[in-house]
Amino acid sequence: MILLIGAALTMVWAAAFILSGKQNKHYAAALTGQTSLDTPNNRNLLIKPFYLLLDKSGVWDRTQTQLTGLHGKLLILGGTGWTIESTRLSLAFSVGTGYLALTASCWLCLLSGENALLLIGALLGVGIPAAKWRDARSKVERRKREILLMLPEVISKLMLLLGAGETVQRALQRCARRGDDKQAGTLIEELRRANEGIRNGESFASAMEAFSRRCAVQEVSLFTTTLLLNYRRGGDRLALSLQELSYTLWDKRKAVARSLGEEASSKLVFPLVGIFLILMILVASPAVMLMGG
Repeated sequence: MILLIGAALTMVWAAAFILSGKQNKHYAAALTGQTSLDTPNNRNLLIKPFYLLLDKSGVWDRTQTQLTGLHGKLLILGGTGWTIESTRLSLAFSVGTGYLALTASCWLCLLSGENALLLIGALLGVGIPAAKWRDARSKVERRKREILLMLPEVISKLMLLLGAGETVQRALQRCARRGDDKQAGTLIEELRRANEGIRNGESFASAMEAFSRRCAVQEVSLFTTTLLLNYRRGGDRLALSLQELSYTLWDKRKAVARSLGEEASSKLVFPLVGIFLILMILVASPAVMLMGG
């Protein structure tokens, strides 16, 4: 039975690989320029056959809603250069990796006689593609938290610079200077890109709108809207608007920091329970041994 399953899985992969080679021109546009997956082994052995299988089986159409949600998250992480084809190729690679794990577990189970390997392979076959969604969601959440933690600090610095007589553009450039480049957060990096766009001739409004889209956080959109509405007025009106916004964002930063602290404390529960059980065993074992003696 296991031999038949392993042979069937291998034959499906081989047929898809041969068929994808014959239809190489049809998928050339999708498979070209994807630098994140641009290695010959990955492209030939995993991406092309499983991209073909998912396409011909109609999975893209049946999972359009889920695929759009995943694409939205990967677009935030990958930037404006990330396309829907990039998402499909990335997902095809994940499905191919899970399929490879399932196929390898079948042959290993046949060689070793351990049926548990087949169960592990089945779990990996389902878990690897599912981890793609979970990983993208967790990265987007971490990115949003990082931006929310940094944004009130940037606004406070911006208010101080504006109060000292700096122009808005000059103040934003100073806000983007934050120590070592390797330690700069996502918000600072995106702000530097906006400043570079302005220096290269892009208008202030379009640069800030692009900055808001790249960050993809509601609070950043509110900040850029406040800047654009009061940019020409400047003076006390802009400082007052930023001050009102700063109060709200500092409260949100406190809420985010509080939630991070609660998560950290909840993660400590399981190690503490384990340590408590070990101590109980160490303390109770001598008494049990004496009673048994």
